[in-house]
Amino acid sequence: MSFSGEVKEELSQHCGQARHCQIAELAAILNCCGAYREAENGMRSLEICAENHAVLRKCFTLLKKTFNIDTDIFEKASAAQEKAGMEPFTLTGSHAVDVAEACRMTTPGMQVSPLLLKNACCRRAYLRGTYLSIGSMSNPKRSYHLEFVCSGSGQAEQLCGVLTGFELEAKIIRRKKYHVVYLKEGACIVDLLNIMEAHVSLMELENLRILKDISNRVNRRVNCEAANIVKTVNAASRQVEDIKLIQEMRGLSSLPENLRKAAELRLEWPDATLGELSEMTVPPIGKSGMNHRLRKLSEIAEELKGNA
Repeated sequence: MSFSGEVKEELSQHCGQARHCQIAELAAILNCCGAYREAENGMRSLEICAENHAVLRKCFTLLKKTFNIDTDIFEKASAAQEKAGMEPFTLTGSHAVDVAEACRMTTPGMQVSPLLLKNACCRRAYLRGTYLSIGSMSNPKRSYHLEFVCSGSGQAEQLCGVLTGFELEAKIIRRKKYHVVYLKEGACIVDLLNIMEAHVSLMELENLRILKDISNRVNRRVNCEAANIVKTVNAASRQVEDIKLIQEMRGLSSLPENLRKAAELRLEWPDATLGELSEMTVPPIGKSGMNHRLRKLSEIAEELKGNA
C-alpha cells in the first residue's frame, strides 16, 4: 500500500466524538462523492459513489453513528457499475432527506455550508473527510507533495481557506477541468497530518524526513570534502610544475632560504596539504605563511615564463 493509502486507511478508522464533527466530516465526503436527487415521482435519493473502500467504510460508519442508519438498507451498485470500477450505493426515502438536510447538501463541487465549519474541531473533521475523498500524496521518500483534486472552484476556494486558517501555505492550480489545491512543503504536510489526527502516519513521515535530512547533509559534506580534495590536488600539481620550472631555469639555490625550503618540501611531499607542509617546516609556520611562500614561487615561475 502506498503512503497516501496508509494515511487514508488511518483516517478511515478515526472518528470524532462529537456529533457536529461527525456531520462535518460526512458533509465533506458527500460534497465530494455524493449526489442528492429528486425523481419525477417525488422520490428523493442520496447516491454515494467512490472508488476507495476506505471512503465508503468511513461514510457508513458516520451514517451509523450519526443517524443510526445500517448499510443493509442501501441499494448496491449494478453489475455494469461495478465492472466500471465504481461502487455507488443509494439511500432513498426519509433517510436520504434527513442526511441531506443535516449535511446541508448542495450541488456537488460547491462549498460545504459554513454553518457546519464554525468550530476548529469541525474544520479538522472536514479536512479528514475531504482528504479521504479527493486527497492524495506522493511518496515522501522521493518528494513532498499533497493535493486535493476538486471538481469545482467553490470547493477548492473553501478548502484552501480552511487550510490557510490553520496557517498552511495552500495554493490552487487549474488542471484540465479540475481545481487542484496543493501543499509542497514537508513541514506543511506534517502539520496537516497532525490537524487531521493521522498521528501514526505523521510519525512515519517525520522519520522519513529525518533520514532524508541526514542523508542530504552527509552527501553535502562528502561533496564538499571531495571538492576540497580536488582543489588541493590541482593546486599542489600547479605548485610542483612551477617549482620544477624554476629548478630547470634558475636552480633552487637561487631562491631565498625560506622559499627554497618551501619548494623542497613541496617537491618531496606533492600530495601534502598546506597545513601538513607548514608543520614540516623548521621552525613550523602557519598555513597562511606557507601559502604566501608557495604563491611567491608561482609568481617567480610566471615571470620566468614571461621572459622565456
